[in-house]
Amino acid sequence: MSVVKDAKTRVLLVDDHPMIRQGLAALINEEPNLMVCGEAGSRRQGLELIAALQPNLAIVDISLDEGDGIELIKEVRARYPHVLLLVLSMHDEGVYAERAVRAGAGGYVMKAEAAETVMAAIHCVLSGKIYISAKVTDQLLRWVGSGRKDTRSSKSPVERLTDRELQIFQLLGEGVRVREIATQLYISTKTVESHRVNIKEKLGLQTSAELLRYAIQNSHINR
Repeated sequence: MSVVKDAKTRVLLVDDHPMIRQGLAALINEEPNLMVCGEAGSRRQGLELIAALQPNLAIVDISLDEGDGIELIKEVRARYPHVLLLVLSMHDEGVYAERAVRAGAGGYVMKAEAAETVMAAIHCVLSGKIYISAKVTDQLLRWVGSGRKDTRSSKSPVERLTDRELQIFQLLGEGVRVREIATQLYISTKTVESHRVNIKEKLGLQTSAELLRYAIQNSHINR
């Protein structure tokens, strides 16, 4: 794909659902000052197109083929700090919004939001501001007001997991085996097992069977 020379702000879409990309592209291209310059369905494709197209903004999902959106955000911030990032996802914002912003995203918006809200989030991030919902803003302000240095201390057990632990917990809930998780995340099986031990400890679980049941039961968090 070649770069289209245009005065419009260029937006790259990174989502593994073609229908979502199609609908979002139609919405964005209706804006007189915006244009979708490319689409990617995986983390690898996203990185390749960001390098080739140098978009002004990349809109990414949390769940992607060959990795996840949080890891992609971290990579983009490290390699292409000039590229702005907005997460558009169906994942629970209460669990993921803070993580996304800490990773380097300029905002987080749920796919269930109205088109007007999505466009407001896009323009907010393009203006250099942070976009998160009023619900998440209120949540963060309460944590800050409580004087806690680590916001995870006041959260549910699942929310206290690190980004990598949550990623592995999510994959376990989807029925992915340890060896497959290691391959997908480019880490050793020993590292995955170490994370599993930490996850069990944080969740107050004793066995791997209990962890698997808990991950499956809480799979709604990751949808």
